[in-house]
Order: sequence, then C-alpha cells, then structure tokens
Amino acid sequence: MMIRRIAVGALLVLMSSNVAADDLYNGSSFSSLSADQRAGQVGDIVTVIVSENNTASNRVGSGSRKRQSLNGQISAGDSLNETGGLSFGGEYSGEGTNSRNDRMLARLSVTVTEVLPNGDLLISGTQNLNINGETTHIKVSGRIRPYDIDGQNAVLSSRIADAVIDYNGKGFATRGARPGIITRIFNWLGLS
Repeated sequence: MMIRRIAVGALLVLMSSNVAADDLYNGSSFSSLSADQRAGQVGDIVTVIVSENNTASNRVGSGSRKRQSLNGQISAGDSLNETGGLSFGGEYSGEGTNSRNDRMLARLSVTVTEVLPNGDLLISGTQNLNINGETTHIKVSGRIRPYDIDGQNAVLSSRIADAVIDYNGKGFATRGARPGIITRIFNWLGLS
C-alpha cells in the first residue's frame, strides 16, 4: 500500500510540472464596463453617419459685337452727284448656366479592416436595401482617426480621410428618373 501511495504521489508531481497557467487578464483587449465601447481593433464595428450636402453652380456668358461701315460719294459739277453706302454688322450673345444640388443622409455599420502604425483605422462596409422593388446599395470605405469616433461608436462621413462613398439604386423609380436614350445620345453628341 505504501508503494501505491508513492507511485500516485510521483504521478501527481509529474503531471503538475507539465501544466502551465495562463493569465485570464489581457491588458491589450481589456475594457471596463464603464469605458466607451469604441472601435480600435481589426474586426471591430463602427457606425458611419453619411451626411453629405453638395452644391455646385457654374455660369458662363459671352458676347461679341462687330460693325463695319463703308461710305463714299462721287460728285462732278451739277449733273453728276452720286452717293452710296455699304455697311456690315454682326452680333452674338451666348449664356449658359449649370447648377447641381445633392443631399445624402444614411447610417450604416462598417468593419475595421486594418490598424495602421500611426493608430488610424481603415474601414470598409456595405449596406443593401430592397424596398418595394427598389434596390439601394451604399458602400463606404476610408481611413479614420480613433479620436474622431464619438462615445456612441459613430463617426461622421466628413471625418473619413480618403473616403469613397458609393450610392447606387435600381428599380422602377430609378429608371423613371433617368433621361431617355434619345436625350442621352444628344448629350453625348453635345447637341442638347
């Protein structure tokens, strides 16, 4: 019985030497319950608030005016008195106006794809909506600074560097808003 106790004790000593303890606390990924839950690592999600207002306007005007005139008179005594005149003229006036107003408001979640050496975050994400036969596709990508992320884990689109914001739609209403084929041909030829 004594040999058996010694064998079990030796076995326990051997087994305990192969077991390594791991620390449950990892300081690099730890955040307390009272901390802001902001994105900061690859795979984290951040909300992007796309709020874009663009207004552009262009006005071009040109004009020209040219007048030429030629007058002459021949007279010889009382019997010959001839006068004649010739004048040329032309006038051109042209004007063009182009204006555009765009407004986009959307909210979507994107994923952190890379953390750069300076701490900036590369983000990318898409959102697809299908409502009553209208399909809307929004894609956002770019680079953000961690301190531009607010306490709600959201960032404004105006704070995204190298931003690419792609907004496309397909469906009945979108087709109805596009110009017809004849109008597009005239625009391509520069006739409209």
